[in-house]
Amino acid sequence: MAKQTDLLQGTLDMLILKTLALGPMHGWGISQRIQQVSQDVLVINQGSLYPALYRLEQQALIKSEWDKSDNNRQAKYYELTRKGRKQLTEETESWERLSAAVDRILQTT
Repeated sequence: MAKQTDLLQGTLDMLILKTLALGPMHGWGISQRIQQVSQDVLVINQGSLYPALYRLEQQALIKSEWDKSDNNRQAKYYELTRKGRKQLTEETESWERLSAAVDRILQTT
C-alpha cells in the first residue's frame, strides 16, 4: 500500500490544476491520476482533495458540472478555467525556481 507523502501548502492545488489541464475529470479520477503519475508516491485522500477542489472552484480557477461517469453514475466533473490556466503557468514557473534552488542547496558538499 502506498504511503501518503505530505505536500507543501499550495502544492496540491498546483497538482490538481496540472491534472485538469489534461481535460475534465471527476474527483476520484484526479486523485488516481496524481497517484499513478507519481508512481504511488503521492496518495491524495478525500479529506484533502475535496476541500482543495472547493477552494479552487471558489477562486474561479476551476468550474464543475454534474455528468455521468464511465460506470453510469452521477459524478461532479471539474474543468480548468482560463484563469486557472494562467495560475497554473505562474505556479509552475514559481515551483521550478524553488525546486532548482533547493536542488542547488542539496547538491552542495
